[in-house]
Amino acid sequence: MMGFTDASLRTHLIGACLFLLSATAVQAQVTFTDAAGSLESAYAMWTDDGSDSYNVYYSGNGSTDKKVDAELVRKYGSTWRVDIPGLKAGSYTLKVASVKGGKEGTATTSKSLTVKAHDRSGFAFSNSHVPGAYKKDGTLKDGAIVLYISESTKNTVTLDVVTSSKGATTSYTGLQAILDGFKKGIDTRPLDIRLIGNITDPAELNNGDIVIDHNKKEGLSITLEGIGMDATVNGWGIRVKGAQDVEIRNLGIMNVDSEEDDNIGLQQDNKYVWVHNCDFFYGEAGSDADQKKGDGALDCKKSTYVTFSYNHFWDNGKSNLLGLSEGTTEGLYITYHHNWYDHSDSRHPRVRYYSAHVYNNFYDGIAKYGAGSTLGSSVFMEANYFRNCKYPMLTAMQGSDVYEGSTTRSTGKGTFSGEDGGSIKAYNNHMEGTYTFIPYGASKYIQKGKETSSGSINTQADFDAYVVESRNTKVPTTVKSYKGANTYNNFDTDNSLMYSYTADTPEQAVENIRAYAGRVQGGDFRWTFDNSTDDASSSVNQALKDALTAYKGWDGTTQPSSSSTAPSSSSAQPTSSTSEPSSSQASIESSSASKATPSSSSEQKQGIVIGQRFEISGQEMFRINVFSITGKKVLTSYGNVIDLSSLPSGNYIVQLNGAARSSLQKIYVQRTTF
Repeated sequence: MMGFTDASLRTHLIGACLFLLSATAVQAQVTFTDAAGSLESAYAMWTDDGSDSYNVYYSGNGSTDKKVDAELVRKYGSTWRVDIPGLKAGSYTLKVASVKGGKEGTATTSKSLTVKAHDRSGFAFSNSHVPGAYKKDGTLKDGAIVLYISESTKNTVTLDVVTSSKGATTSYTGLQAILDGFKKGIDTRPLDIRLIGNITDPAELNNGDIVIDHNKKEGLSITLEGIGMDATVNGWGIRVKGAQDVEIRNLGIMNVDSEEDDNIGLQQDNKYVWVHNCDFFYGEAGSDADQKKGDGALDCKKSTYVTFSYNHFWDNGKSNLLGLSEGTTEGLYITYHHNWYDHSDSRHPRVRYYSAHVYNNFYDGIAKYGAGSTLGSSVFMEANYFRNCKYPMLTAMQGSDVYEGSTTRSTGKGTFSGEDGGSIKAYNNHMEGTYTFIPYGASKYIQKGKETSSGSINTQADFDAYVVESRNTKVPTTVKSYKGANTYNNFDTDNSLMYSYTADTPEQAVENIRAYAGRVQGGDFRWTFDNSTDDASSSVNQALKDALTAYKGWDGTTQPSSSSTAPSSSSAQPTSSTSEPSSSQASIESSSASKATPSSSSEQKQGIVIGQRFEISGQEMFRINVFSITGKKVLTSYGNVIDLSSLPSGNYIVQLNGAARSSLQKIYVQRTTF
């Protein structure tokens, strides 16, 4: 220590310590709190460790350490999250590195995550079209532009749009202005608009809506999507007209107060439109008596080759109006599949003129009616699941529409319409609970959940649907609507028109819907309905309404996840960083496991787990939390298996939170060596 005074020695030691602390901070590694693959995307979450920022990379399917856009890495309180869209199906790993003082530290790599493909079935994909800015494999189309919009940038975001055939560009500011620039039809680059977080009314709206209008020009393609579990359109609607090859996905839409009053509306002259994996909530009350929950959640008029799939409708009053004043039954095609009508009241869909394929949807506690057919429309209802749906299917001015669950025919205009009837073909639908349904030509039918004789009802004239035993059976032309004498057009058996698809059984459909409908991980806003009252009620759920009005966005705090089973009361529940994702978690390898069947209640069960993991039988996915006997959380995972190899022998509590059910189970972990 020659040459150092005490003071200078202290200075050097302090400097050395600061250097070491700085080096240690740079080398800090993040610890994942959650990571999983989803539908053509993957995500990860971790707790803030004091770093300035984080760099995120992904590897898999031919990509190695590909850095993701900084906008995809967001902070919520003390929680960080990354969501990576545009991944084709396959296995991936995510790598997160802390950045401090401009230096990147040691990275943490996730286990292998499984990414699944979206279900691209339905009329929107007819004639080789792939709506939106993504290819069929889920990756961005060549030359696509990606535009990020958040609450802080919604009015300042800019984009240079090609506005001249010679290549000249014009700079536009604000989302609506940018969309209007593309309306000119000269810039044909695919456009992917990514919304981040809770976004309230932009400064520029068209009567309260953002409008996607291609002016009936071809060659344009747009995706409007939300990033992660919390992307929310709050207060404004989305309107589409004169457009084709449009995709809208992964958005929550609530509190809409536009002049059109629809959450999302396809107005006219649209083709090849796909709206999927969105959450639809209450809008502001309209002037009509039936608009207390807002007007249409997802309506379609004068548009064709459309698919609405994997959407979640939360107690909406009027879910899906289809058709208005088209005046023809020719050339109008739409598909509804794997949608969750969660205590919504009516119009699932309510059809005029169209040929509509409605399959694998979950009608979950419907106070008014399921699907309704009028004005010569042809509706094929296939493999849907109806639970406590008052009238699963209605044809205007006949059957249950005029008998209204009684044995006397009404002389009024019917339950939902006084228009001429359409036609419904029904195959392999599951109905349970309290409902009324009159099949064509039946000597018995279900009245308010009980089988009864048709008696004086002429079921060849007064029927709800023509029920077939085989999917390809045609409805004879002798079967006509009571009013208007309209017949079914058998579009569903026309091989030149129909698309390739594989229908789930109704029971399989419910499992897939619970796992994947709505936004990533089911979205950040959750609500538990009370089936004992909400199944039959079409009134505004005031507590739900208040929670939506108060919604300001997700803050990253941890809350227990909710389910759709009936508790004693309704309650709002924002999900947490550990709530169940609609995805497959990394597989956990082990040499041995025990299986447990989750219960439908919260009863505790005794059990012994021998080996390295705890596995749940069945296909349903769960958020699995393991607690010590003192109540300290020691492990967490998502899926149907959790690795226990790090735990010492002893008693533990396993908490299972699934979309359909939850339970607590007491287990004993017995470590065994060989």
